[in-house]
Amino acid sequence: MSNMKRVILHWTAGTHKANSVDLAAYHFVVEGDGTVIKGKFPVSANALGVPLVAGKYAAHTASANGGAIGVSLAAMHGATESPFNPGKYPITTAQVAAMTKLVADLCAQYNIPVTRSTVLTHAEVQGTLGIKQKNKWDIVWLPGYGKRSATEIGDIIRGMVDSYRAVKVVPQKALDLQ
Repeated sequence: MSNMKRVILHWTAGTHKANSVDLAAYHFVVEGDGTVIKGKFPVSANALGVPLVAGKYAAHTASANGGAIGVSLAAMHGATESPFNPGKYPITTAQVAAMTKLVADLCAQYNIPVTRSTVLTHAEVQGTLGIKQKNKWDIVWLPGYGKRSATEIGDIIRGMVDSYRAVKVVPQKALDLQ
């Protein structure tokens, strides 16, 4: 039985480079060029049964950090939800490809099935898990797909992860988004 039960996906609302705040909040940050940077805290710091002490774990999702791996895309600084504008640092195709591989690998390593309640975006947490969030709308946009509902984007990401797991190749659609 895995001590991790889900992966929650985010964007940093920053530039394409991870900073110290990002690295303290997430287990992994995917930079604009697709480079994956490990966060300050290991995944085990958020394991089920481990006391979540402030400053000692990746606090990425309000009231949903226990048993959850936080993965974030370094992107979306200056983005606005309505009217939608991705800002000067939109999510890149390289990030989508790297995130797809990373999430597939994490799911395999921690025996996490790919479902709406186990691999989800921060924007899906409140509606799917019923855990109140503070108007989080990450991730509701991907390059090549435009802005959609949280569940639609989550389903697209889950589909990419499933495809990668099946063939160990990033789906072509993830590479040709622009």
